[in-house]
Amino acid sequence: MRFETPLIPAVLIRRYKRFLADCRLEDGQEVTAHCANPGSMMGLAEPGMKIWLEPNNDPKKKLKYGWRLVEHEGGHFTGVDTSVPNRALRAALDNGDVAELAAYKSVRAEVKYGENSRIDFLLTRDGLPDCYVEVKSVTLSRQPGLAEFPDSVTARGTKHLGELANMAAQGHRAVMLYLVQRTDCDRFRLAADIDPAYAGAFASAHAAGVERLVLGTKISPQGVEAGAPIAAAE
Repeated sequence: MRFETPLIPAVLIRRYKRFLADCRLEDGQEVTAHCANPGSMMGLAEPGMKIWLEPNNDPKKKLKYGWRLVEHEGGHFTGVDTSVPNRALRAALDNGDVAELAAYKSVRAEVKYGENSRIDFLLTRDGLPDCYVEVKSVTLSRQPGLAEFPDSVTARGTKHLGELANMAAQGHRAVMLYLVQRTDCDRFRLAADIDPAYAGAFASAHAAGVERLVLGTKISPQGVEAGAPIAAAE
């Protein structure tokens, strides 16, 4: 998935009201950017961080910049836009680049299922059980090389695990896919100290047949692509 407009570097001044970020461009101009991330963004919203913005000329948008990336020391990146994982994964699924899911030929997004829910992707193919894939963006890292999810309590995420478990109980394939939007991590675990209920729900869902798949990403100011599997640290 390539960004529609070339990104430009900036420095974060502050993030506030969850969806707003004041930033300073290289020429000294201060602008307000849309932050497409409702989460806590723990460790990713410190004033002075180098970030990357996507400008736009859309008259329908009040803000002319969108915050897309954080750049870390060593040239590593974290993607902060929560809409990106599904777009990047959709491209990978369409191209058959996710080996664990490559057998499926039909990819549908945002399909209604369960109790007033929508699955991120429903994969189908004659002769195979339907495959329900829920996607979560992973951006938290509190230890070098270790990615964690979630970064705050997520009742919605817990509900999704229950829905997936119900699909598995009905004989379908159910996959909880964590897309690590960081290039500095090669291990993954659940942040049970942040949300014990979510960790417990995952354990129950996994016991019920829900699969876990963790993928890394290739991130640059040009775009974001789904990458190779990442090992679980538990």
